[in-house]
Amino acid sequence: MGKVAITFKVMPESADVDIEEIKGKIEQLGAKQIHTEEIAFGLKALKVLFVVEDKEGQDMEGRLSSISGVGSIETEAITRL
Repeated sequence: MGKVAITFKVMPESADVDIEEIKGKIEQLGAKQIHTEEIAFGLKALKVLFVVEDKEGQDMEGRLSSISGVGSIETEAITRL
């Protein structure tokens, strides 16, 4: 097993959710990069990059979805390093 780079798009439950609070909790999970992306009508999404061991990557989506205020998560890319 090796390392993988996984990119997620994290959407908040609504535009009223504090995106900076979600961002802080994602940073605590060990994200390598986090970018804020404007969607529409004040709604923002986070593009998040993790570099983790292959086994750990399988559970990363579950960890993200357990964060309060997160509405949905989409896996955008997975690359073996």
